[in-house]
Amino acid sequence: MKTTKILVLGANGKTGRRVLERLENNTDVEVRAGSRSAAIPFDWEKPETWQAALQDIDVIYISYQPDLAIPSATTAIQLFSGLATQMGVEKMVLLSGRGEKEAQVCEEIVKTNAKKWTIVRASWFNQNFSESFFLEPILAGYVALPRAEALEPFTDADDIADVITASLLEDKHNGQTYELTGPGLLTFKEVIAEIAKATNREITFQSLTLEEYIQMLREYQVPEDHIWLVNYLFEQVLDGRNSSITTDIEKVLGRKAKDFSAYALETAKTGVWNQTVSQN
Repeated sequence: MKTTKILVLGANGKTGRRVLERLENNTDVEVRAGSRSAAIPFDWEKPETWQAALQDIDVIYISYQPDLAIPSATTAIQLFSGLATQMGVEKMVLLSGRGEKEAQVCEEIVKTNAKKWTIVRASWFNQNFSESFFLEPILAGYVALPRAEALEPFTDADDIADVITASLLEDKHNGQTYELTGPGLLTFKEVIAEIAKATNREITFQSLTLEEYIQMLREYQVPEDHIWLVNYLFEQVLDGRNSSITTDIEKVLGRKAKDFSAYALETAKTGVWNQTVSQN
């Protein structure tokens, strides 16, 4: 039997790293990591790296950095997915953003260009609070965010990676679009309260307007392209459009999605939320 060769893009990212770990335990596949630091480097901003990364690949997991919503994403996805099919790729699994109209344009491009495809739309990740931009304020004990009233079905990256892995390996997921959510709806204030409870720490939450939050990011000298994306996500995606839950994780995996409180307790045990914040 021919060994399936799978390229995992964003191999150092929250989902890519987890998908890579799962596939490396599967003896029926050969896995290639796609990242700037990989043995065969892949960089979305350097199309000249794409061909080598795609050589002899059968299936691809596509995660686009920083987000499919950014203006340059559609051109990159168009060029990359076209090249991939031209080079013999049989299937593409695309990580998309739930409720992002711009991301859906990229979904349609993949559907058009790929021989076989699966779309995996995800809500905000639980791991944004432990592996991403919310970690530092949690460590500082003070989290200030806009859209404090927005209800979001925060989704665990392990669940997302399990669905993606199944989609890469099993033909029954071909032609499917999955919307992944956690099992409940939480506000940011409730999330921070869960983390405070799990860590037995005092963490203050303050509600800001979006304008106040953007101003705060600029004072911290956050890059403008990151600020643009944050503004988009808070203004466009956290407007209530995603304030509902689905059962697609259960449908694909045969088990319930991980609850945020379970994630908070598991993560608290790692000590990641109890590190000392360095003072500048």
